[in-house]
Amino acid sequence: MAAAAEAGDKYRSFMYGEGEKETVWRLGSPPNYDVVNKLFEEERTKEWPEGSLEEKVQRLLKTWEMELIHKVRPEDQKSVHSQKFCASTNGMSFLSRKELMAIGGYNAFLRTKLPPEHRIYDPDKETLESGMATFLTAFPRGFAIEVLDVYAGPPRIVFKFRHWGYMEGPFKGHPPHGKRIEFFGICIFHVDEEMKVEKAEYFYERGNFLASFLSAPEAASSGSGCPVMGAN
Repeated sequence: MAAAAEAGDKYRSFMYGEGEKETVWRLGSPPNYDVVNKLFEEERTKEWPEGSLEEKVQRLLKTWEMELIHKVRPEDQKSVHSQKFCASTNGMSFLSRKELMAIGGYNAFLRTKLPPEHRIYDPDKETLESGMATFLTAFPRGFAIEVLDVYAGPPRIVFKFRHWGYMEGPFKGHPPHGKRIEFFGICIFHVDEEMKVEKAEYFYERGNFLASFLSAPEAASSGSGCPVMGAN
């Protein structure tokens, strides 16, 4: 995977250049990450040296999120293995890349075994488009992500991440409270010799993350518990 920053985005690869001339983009052109990059730079807690393992893992994570959301065709996604890739969240069954592409990244990440009546957000009732719209509306400045620590290197990369944004738009009928919503999680990337992800496993506390959208402004917390390890 290319490590050097590409023209147009400092933190993601496979967006511009000769290799992307035939790429089919969901919105017709590569996305612009200037706003969320600004949030990331202002509030990140770690700044990794370029070329370090941590920086490479962070770039890989950001690139895969970008490709999952914005590249329409699986063959245009270069950060993951073309045949082997699959992913799971909180120990649930693995989804193939085709399945992920069909339901969208947000719905895949928020899968749950909770009864429907207890779901703040029900991914089974959402489409790829509605899921994107829900979170883009709630987080108009984007949903920044950073790698906090890398515990093990290739081929089984284990790392801790932080995801955060500001609820400055409504969420499923709940008015914006303007507070920061964040969560921490653990991820395992199984990669090949080219650093392409073959399998991804995410763990975070889903319940606390979604409950953060319901908090009144004066009571909203930073959500700094681990929204990946519990409350499915």
